[in-house]
Amino acid sequence: MTPGVMILFLFFVFLFIVFMKTIHVVPQRIAYVVERLGKYSKTLDAGFYVLVPFVDRVAYRHSLKEIAVDVPSQTCITKDNVAVEVDGILYLQVVDPVRASYGINDYMFASAQLAQTTMRSVIGKLDLDNTFVERETINANIVDAVDKASDPWGVKITRYEVKNITPPRSINEAMEKQMRAEREKRAQILESEGERQAKINRAEGVRQETIAFSEGEKQKRINEAEGQAAQIELVARATAQGIREIATAIQAPGGQEAVSLRVAEQYLIEFGKLAKTNNTMIVPSDLTDLTSVLALSSKVLAKKP
Repeated sequence: MTPGVMILFLFFVFLFIVFMKTIHVVPQRIAYVVERLGKYSKTLDAGFYVLVPFVDRVAYRHSLKEIAVDVPSQTCITKDNVAVEVDGILYLQVVDPVRASYGINDYMFASAQLAQTTMRSVIGKLDLDNTFVERETINANIVDAVDKASDPWGVKITRYEVKNITPPRSINEAMEKQMRAEREKRAQILESEGERQAKINRAEGVRQETIAFSEGEKQKRINEAEGQAAQIELVARATAQGIREIATAIQAPGGQEAVSLRVAEQYLIEFGKLAKTNNTMIVPSDLTDLTSVLALSSKVLAKKP
């Protein structure tokens, strides 16, 4: 190969390399910032582009996707003067590639630093106990502050999440004791509530048992009273019936004599019993009564066939 051909070949290779350098394929969700002779010229979105060699160059490349930036752990002082270690994650997105290129040198580093300073300010307004329950408030305050500051940079802060809040070891031990005491307190309360409910249940059972027993006794007495009333009524009816029959028998012929004879017999029987059971002989004050009784008895017996 002659020197002239070699030079020509090298010239065409050089032109090919320069041409390839001027060809740019921009991926989806990526933005290229092009400068012409050191000055901003245009922004390239996704697509195929050919730039002017030695005049245009791609100065900055930005991703338009949401980016997660790890905010380093730092020491923050709470309102009650407790030092806690706090770290988090900041989510941001480039919305204006031009301002992100020329508004600040490193928007990711600046956003992380601003999130740290804002975090210290927010934590300083809260007590230690509130830092654990007010995470949503902390996140919202940091997002609001950093988003306002990053607006001139063409960056949108989408959200911030606190990862860890680590108090000192002594505070951890105190919190563990507090939680243990709270658990013991709840256990004692639950146990006392259980005992109280058990006593109430037992008292209610005794009450219901007493009521049931008294109801049973009441029903028993009612039944006994009804039985006694029925018995008295039956006895009264039988007695009345017997009296009616006796009256009917007395009104019949010979009834009066039968009654007198019965009375005389009972009189003698009872008089005899009285004489046997006592050493002293009792004589009726009116002997004519005894004579009349005997006479009546003899007369009745004489009439019998």
